[in-house]
Amino acid sequence: MAEAAIPVDLFNPGQVFACVGLVEVADVLFGDAEGVFDWSDPVHVLFRVRSAGETSPVERALAFLDGAEARALAPQGSRTLESWNDSWGPRPELLDQRRGYPCPDPASPATLVCELSDGRQAVLIDHWSDATERDNVKFWAGAGGYPGAALARDALALVRGRAAAACADPFALCAPQSSSFRFDWRRDYIPIDAGFSLNAHGNLYTLGFPLVELLAAIGLGHARPKRPDRRDKLVYEYAVMGRERTDDSTWLPLPLLRAALGATAFPFPMRRFRMLLDWPGKEGQARSITTVTEENIE
Repeated sequence: MAEAAIPVDLFNPGQVFACVGLVEVADVLFGDAEGVFDWSDPVHVLFRVRSAGETSPVERALAFLDGAEARALAPQGSRTLESWNDSWGPRPELLDQRRGYPCPDPASPATLVCELSDGRQAVLIDHWSDATERDNVKFWAGAGGYPGAALARDALALVRGRAAAACADPFALCAPQSSSFRFDWRRDYIPIDAGFSLNAHGNLYTLGFPLVELLAAIGLGHARPKRPDRRDKLVYEYAVMGRERTDDSTWLPLPLLRAALGATAFPFPMRRFRMLLDWPGKEGQARSITTVTEENIE
């Protein structure tokens, strides 16, 4: 087993989701992946990950992203093909019935399943595709607009040739980013709070964190933050489980990391957070994370 540790800000939901995504990638690509949040030093909080192999699972996972391409996947006979715009990237690959599709045919190309592949191995991003039973945690706008697969493609282009080199602190890798999944609140803002809109200034750009965005999207494949009130789209809760004291023996398998993210209570050291959002534009469209506070666990 090979181990690695990276800095993480527990008050940044995107980084927490991305930590789970990192373990998801390592488990798909290398096998036997585990992780743990380590706040035994409150000043330098870390996320630790290990997997099969002899080299850092973080470096290997980021090397995969360095060489990966994003492509939309659609079920046979999908109606979304009629409205696919070639500027969004390659036309969706059709899956035959034997492979199956994780949800009903989406209503628009925006929420088609996305596959990241380096030609040998592949990782799916599909959390936004099915909202029939659970919250899809889709913060970007435009049900019939820019697809998630295209956002993933744009994020990959920003990290191409840079991802593996950032393995010591991947969540610090930044680049001018015009659009994203809106998981990392360091990029987003509410115009009415800031006092101006970037759209009115053609020479201003925000710095985004594409590795956080990509890994966070992957991390929500089998987990979701909790929405306490299903009628309120602007409040979520999430939690982390891990080490509050120095203890090299504590490692968590993916099922526990996923369950903790949904703020499920366990009799182990945990920290729970409340995430507030707001509408940066028209209500009911895009959402931006505005405030994160830590909650007491009783």
